[in-house]
Amino acid sequence: MVFKNKKDKFAVLLGHISTNLREATNYFADYKLQNTDDLKIFTEKMKEYERNGDTYVHDMILELNDAFITPIEREDLLALTNSMDDVLDGIEECSGLFELYNITKADEFMIEFVEMIRNCAEEIEKAIDIVFTKKLDKVRPHAIKIKEYESHCDEILRKSLIHLFQNESDPIRLIKYKDLYENMEDVADYCQTVANILETIIMKNA
Repeated sequence: MVFKNKKDKFAVLLGHISTNLREATNYFADYKLQNTDDLKIFTEKMKEYERNGDTYVHDMILELNDAFITPIEREDLLALTNSMDDVLDGIEECSGLFELYNITKADEFMIEFVEMIRNCAEEIEKAIDIVFTKKLDKVRPHAIKIKEYESHCDEILRKSLIHLFQNESDPIRLIKYKDLYENMEDVADYCQTVANILETIIMKNA
């Protein structure tokens, strides 16, 4: 299939999805929690990003249903859309856990996780920006970086759990932090799924 330029409606929609994801991730990473009031503001803003993402996904599905021909196989477009939405849903769920568990201070492991996820979101946006061009070879380096960041998150999870079980004596606090660490690593896994789909698109269309 011949690729169209960046003004293609599917390219525009995917761009909206990836930009919204990157902005949500930056907000998540940069917001400074101080107290329970901040938690409410934090989670409400993340829900707003998640609702925006749902709108873009809905628009994409409508466009795919109406389109006779798509620049990339419609199944791949849908998979790419849903995989980015999974990342956003995961981040929003994580913000909800902060509120649920009343955690107002991120520890060093959470900060590391969030920075890796932020890096993934930036690479996803860069890849989406060029995936509809004929320069598909330039997409792969971004997919590789996403996988490297996800691999680093695996290591962060291992270290965080070792530290938690060796140093935390409060079983309730242990459960809360374990849940948050694992949720953040799940988000990194969703990012890797985006990378896998990008590589599938490269393979089919290069």
